Amino acid sequence: MSVFSPWDLPLPYASNHSNLQCFLRCITPVVPTRLLPKKCNEDSNGGYLETNEKERDEEGYSLSEVWESYREWSAYGVDVPIVLNNGDCVVQYYSPSLSAMQIYTFKPFSSSFRGLGNMVKPENVSSCNDDDDDDDGGSRSEIYNSPASSNDSCLSSEAAWDEDSTQTNTMDQCGYLYYQYNEMASPYDRVPLQVKMNELGKHYPGLFDLRSTEISPYSWMAIAWYPVYQIPMATNVKELSACFLTYHPLSGSRTGSNKEEISLPPFAVVTFKLFGTLWINPETSDKDTIICQQTAASNWLRQLQFQHHDFNFFMSRQFQNP
Repeated sequence: MSVFSPWDLPLPYASNHSNLQCFLRCITPVVPTRLLPKKCNEDSNGGYLETNEKERDEEGYSLSEVWESYREWSAYGVDVPIVLNNGDCVVQYYSPSLSAMQIYTFKPFSSSFRGLGNMVKPENVSSCNDDDDDDDGGSRSEIYNSPASSNDSCLSSEAAWDEDSTQTNTMDQCGYLYYQYNEMASPYDRVPLQVKMNELGKHYPGLFDLRSTEISPYSWMAIAWYPVYQIPMATNVKELSACFLTYHPLSGSRTGSNKEEISLPPFAVVTFKLFGTLWINPETSDKDTIICQQTAASNWLRQLQFQHHDFNFFMSRQFQNP
């Protein structure tokens, strides 16, 4: 005997509500901005970029404030109201975890600022299609802290982990690679985003001390969002198992009239287990949005020659039956 679910009802076509757009709005971090005092040339704490120029006060934020914006979400999950196919509403909670990240600076950074942890150069990242990958798409994390060299660009062989690549058209655009991360652990073994950043920040101080005015626009992070629970609780609902991978800039620009904060909306999105009209309302542009966002993610990673493990996993399994 089959169990009735309100998700079995067709979505009212008269409605132009988009659960997808609602999700993207809810998971967009908002970072407070402030007038950043100029940094002196001394590097007494090992935390200042090397410069001989006097820097004037600038409006911006530090990376620590980006991670702080995820503090409550990391503890409780981000609440996303979802309209069911029968018109009722539930609140679905998603847990954020760090999936990948690359941070580039405009200027060379001092050796003491580079990081206190051991440098681990990644081996070839295993493909999500490898036989030894499990269904959760995880095995281990890959961390690589690049040395400060004028040759460190987003398309250098070490930064990209792809020595056979021939794309060099943006060789000098990204800046100096300070740090990159590529998560390969199972979702069940991952810690919330802010917890992970606190762990990494103990060894790489720039992950907290770098300012938005010091990092290149090519700096980015990818956040994996997995559902944890909903209120009221729903059972036997395959649509609520959808997972998301969102790509955000780390160097944002102010939009709107609010001069005291900056939002970092995703510039690319990849989905997994996204089924039915619950997420793709035919009366909206949801379908086109998904296609454009996935294409943006693919193009971004190809430009940076970054073999993103979660991206490969999501793309290889997104069309599997639930």
